[in-house]
Amino acid sequence: MQMRIKQKGWQNQTGIVILVCIFFISLVCAFTFFEPEPYPLKYPANFGGRFTIPEDNPVTREGVALGRKLFYEELLSANNKISCASCHQQALAFSDNRQFSIGVDGTPTRRNSMSLSNLLWVKNFFWDGRSTSLEAQAVVPLTDPHEMGQSLEASSRKLNASKNYPSLFEKAFGTPHINADRIVKALAQFERTLISGNSKYDQYLTGSYQPTESERRGILLFSRGMRMDTNQRGGNCLHCHSIPKTFSETFHNNGLDEVPLDFGREDFTGMQEDRARFRVPTLRNIEVTGPYMHDGRFKTLREVLDHYSDHIKPSATLSPFIAGVTEQQIYSLALTPEEKQDIVNFMLMLTDTDFLNNPEFSDPEYKTNKP
Repeated sequence: MQMRIKQKGWQNQTGIVILVCIFFISLVCAFTFFEPEPYPLKYPANFGGRFTIPEDNPVTREGVALGRKLFYEELLSANNKISCASCHQQALAFSDNRQFSIGVDGTPTRRNSMSLSNLLWVKNFFWDGRSTSLEAQAVVPLTDPHEMGQSLEASSRKLNASKNYPSLFEKAFGTPHINADRIVKALAQFERTLISGNSKYDQYLTGSYQPTESERRGILLFSRGMRMDTNQRGGNCLHCHSIPKTFSETFHNNGLDEVPLDFGREDFTGMQEDRARFRVPTLRNIEVTGPYMHDGRFKTLREVLDHYSDHIKPSATLSPFIAGVTEQQIYSLALTPEEKQDIVNFMLMLTDTDFLNNPEFSDPEYKTNKP
């Protein structure tokens, strides 16, 4: 009898040991097998590799897939009718065709919707540069009462209660629990993949496209400034829209108003010298991203060229790149109609149809009969 009791006790202890071992093996396996696959970022060599991806948010295939789905997810808005893609449409280079976008409360946004392309290289986001990472940038439209109008906590609750999202978050982050941090990280991962680098201009740089004569003249006019002493003609565009990505991490007052209605970067920095200065946006896919300027005041590229050529308004913070294009600060390039059209024709070379139609950037839930 005593031997049986001892044997039974040994069996119980053995069972406990086995259960503990199974638990630890399962735990180890869970951590071992959770390893999202790195996403292969592909971009032209002349774009350069000088970008920073946060150590706590590497770009993975699973994270990008989740971020893409979230980009088109209307549950992230207070009325369940607006997504990031509502104001950033792929066919329009992830901008929209409104002067000001309309949010959940029907109120127009304060500034024009910016195109989302080549964000991997951007360091300061929004027209005033208020955010210094894509993760921080994502929080603003998601929670702004005039945009998507919903707290990240409310968005997390909705997604946690959904059928599919917990498993997608588990694939991307190793846990089915959804929170604010993981939502913005996934969106940022997807947005870092929005790379546009196969326009006619890019093909020209690699020798696979031959520009027309007008496009060649446009490239030259875009790239050089006006010189009164030698009668050199130029549009003086390259100072701000540097090639090849056509944007810069700088803020300029480009002479839209003598007395600005929007103080631009000054609202963020509090510095008067930043008054009416705005971020230099990319010109890539500019053909489809109108209307133009931070307030969407210009409907066509020709109107933009008319402004820079003939209608610069002087003010205390006017960019020296614009103020110095002519002697004695005469605020006119006096471009001819042909020169303006040549520059426009060059900018049309920056349209990347592959980017505008890339299925990897489209709504993953899109159906052909979807309105």
